[in-house]
Amino acid sequence: MLRTAESVSPKHPDKLCDQVSDAILDALRAEDPNARVAVEAAGGHGQLYIVGEVTANAEINYAKVARQIVSDELVITVNVAQQSPEIAQGVDTGGAGDQGVMVGYATAETDHLLPLEYDLARSLNKHIYQQFPYDGKTQITIDDSQIIALVASFQHATHDELQDLVRQWLTDKPHTAPTLHLNPAGDWDQGGFDSDAGLTGRKLAVDNYGPRVPIGGGAFSGKDATKVDRSGAYMARKVAVDYLRKHDANEVYVYFSYAIGVAKPVQATAVVDGTEHIVNGYDLTPRGIYDVLKLDDISYLPTAKWGHFGRDFSWD
Repeated sequence: MLRTAESVSPKHPDKLCDQVSDAILDALRAEDPNARVAVEAAGGHGQLYIVGEVTANAEINYAKVARQIVSDELVITVNVAQQSPEIAQGVDTGGAGDQGVMVGYATAETDHLLPLEYDLARSLNKHIYQQFPYDGKTQITIDDSQIIALVASFQHATHDELQDLVRQWLTDKPHTAPTLHLNPAGDWDQGGFDSDAGLTGRKLAVDNYGPRVPIGGGAFSGKDATKVDRSGAYMARKVAVDYLRKHDANEVYVYFSYAIGVAKPVQATAVVDGTEHIVNGYDLTPRGIYDVLKLDDISYLPTAKWGHFGRDFSWD
């Protein structure tokens, strides 16, 4: 069966926006661990716009925090308001910060418990990024476990330089003389916000498990743990990993759903090698997830760079 997944580098414009959002979240939480944060960024072509809702006992310079991630040359506009009191009244009592669906996943086919095509695409991206730490993308197509096609496009890298790096990377990977598409539109030097716009939360499949696995649809970056589209997705991954090991399974899907203002999930099921189980033995309230995953100790910025799973976080 053919399967394909992609990976993007931390200098991709969408990932720059994810990092700005999570850098702001970290800065606010450093002053107020109970900060309510939902901040998004949109950038491109000399401009960066930061917008969202924050309720916190904290004072930060949003533009200064953003400039740790993006160029000093960008014109930054900030429009941040307080969280709606009508949302807060449900969260204050321990309820979920929004309704939504979260999907967790784990598979025994790789050491990182991630789909092989996704794991390979990220591995290749990291390999190239070590030499060319710029805007870039990779994509891997496998047939069963064999790489049959590979795409790599990186700013400031020539076709021949990419070819050398890809061949080096392929040495210990399963492949059958794959078709290589290296800078297929030609070598390029204009990248990041100079060539394209970016937006927080636009690389959802890359942030999750690749296109093989369904996603609930909620983005992660810039959101504190009361937003279950983030914390619930992390907990779903933990449960998937736990069930994979407990049942010595090949593949586990976990599905949570929440109602805004309600602490316990509407749905909490795991599908273990095709058999459905009710998830028991976990505190799946927002407060319980926060405590179990030790989210008070988390720096969120690193999650915005290379995907949120299979990286030895507390939910892995």
